[in-house]
Amino acid sequence: MELRQIGRTEILVTPLAMGCWPIAGVTSVGVTDEQSLATLQAAVDGGLNFFDTAYCYGYDGESEKLIRRALGHRRDELVIATKGGIHYENRVQVKDARPATLERECEESLKRLGTDYVDLYYLHAPDPNTPVEESAGALKGLLQSGKVRSIGVSNFSLQQLIAFQAVCPLAAYQPHYNMLQREIEESQLPWCIENHVSAIVYWPLMKGLLAGKLPRDYQFDPKDGRPKYPMFSGDEWNKNQDFLDRLRPIAEECQSTVAQLVLNWTIQRPGITVALCGAKRPDQIRDNAAALTWTLTAEQISRIDQAIQDRGAAASRAAV
Repeated sequence: MELRQIGRTEILVTPLAMGCWPIAGVTSVGVTDEQSLATLQAAVDGGLNFFDTAYCYGYDGESEKLIRRALGHRRDELVIATKGGIHYENRVQVKDARPATLERECEESLKRLGTDYVDLYYLHAPDPNTPVEESAGALKGLLQSGKVRSIGVSNFSLQQLIAFQAVCPLAAYQPHYNMLQREIEESQLPWCIENHVSAIVYWPLMKGLLAGKLPRDYQFDPKDGRPKYPMFSGDEWNKNQDFLDRLRPIAEECQSTVAQLVLNWTIQRPGITVALCGAKRPDQIRDNAAALTWTLTAEQISRIDQAIQDRGAAASRAAV
């Protein structure tokens, strides 16, 4: 299976990684430890070697602890990324990227994961009360200590990327990115390409929307957090369903699911190193991993890009 390099490091990863937010059970409905452990195992069995978690994935580090339980005995075979700088207070997320906090959270993440190092450690988000340069200095210290093999940042603007890089070498940048949300192509992504920083993107399936399995009349569980996003309601929902109808014939040609088509397109985009696939059941991650077994043709990519362009044009007309 193809492996890709993270930044300028010697760390090699599969182009798809398992995003371990859903198994934390904070916003996902029906999550159980048994299914989560089976999902992690299914990811490895499906050929994935890259797992992405965070200190705040779970009110008490549930995601990191599950990774240890499921895969701790295979640690040397895996690439594990985690993040610091966000924690919970009374079940409300708080951004805190002060150096002392980042150092403490990294230590706790290592204990939860049952390891003495992580391959990639991110600043989860900029802290409005802490200069980016101070956070960068703390992460540079973790890098020099050997507790982390490489450094990344998530949810940063271009200006914040530049400020961080001036203090600490960056290997990876993690923003949201998918067929319907491509803002980084105008600023952060060209910078990443120029500076050999890997773009490791989340929401390639936009929380399941682009998997194509939610019918037009789908009724969301009251505990499901997705309806708070405009893409999942009203006219936007219907337009996105029309867009998915454009993708389905191409997926059929490829003898693939819509989700596999979307993931295959994503990891072929210039500058995109890895797409993170969230999953809470074994069948979901197995389906996602199968996207690595084939490749879209240039003609198919052209048709997909036209559908994306038409969807964007429809959104622009609606905004006028």
